[in-house]
Amino acid sequence: MTNPLRPGRETPGLPTPPKGWPIGSYGTYAEAQRAVDYLSDENFTVQDVTIVGVDLMQVERVIGRLTWGKVIGGGVVSGAWLGLFFGLLVSLVVVGAGVVPIVFGLVGGIVFGLISTTIPYAATRGQRDFASTMQLVAGRYDVLCDPRSAERARDMLSRLGRS
Repeated sequence: MTNPLRPGRETPGLPTPPKGWPIGSYGTYAEAQRAVDYLSDENFTVQDVTIVGVDLMQVERVIGRLTWGKVIGGGVVSGAWLGLFFGLLVSLVVVGAGVVPIVFGLVGGIVFGLISTTIPYAATRGQRDFASTMQLVAGRYDVLCDPRSAERARDMLSRLGRS
């Protein structure tokens, strides 16, 4: 299967290690992205560049305590929005139904929201009374480049460090 962004190159079916020579190493993804953006701004062939996250970590950031009130409230609100959305869609299709589809959608959404949030929370039996988000982050980000143009890219990035 051909990759539309890289004409003539195959899209691998299985994960493959990146290839190329290192032209820079950065502590954050934003810094690595800035380096590649700089190369792009300088009309470098960025199709030859790869950003590689090294020393991957799964980071779970705790964002707050969960209580029954928060779980129920969140279920009601998310269910109400979903039900309202479906109720509005049905009311656009069904002529002459008035607000009945909206009310049914709202009530059904609230019930669905309550069930879909309270049952999983109750199943934890107090073993997970907090909310969190998960991220995959790297300890560093290496920028690799095709060997035929790596030296030029490295020289260009050295100018970025001086600016």
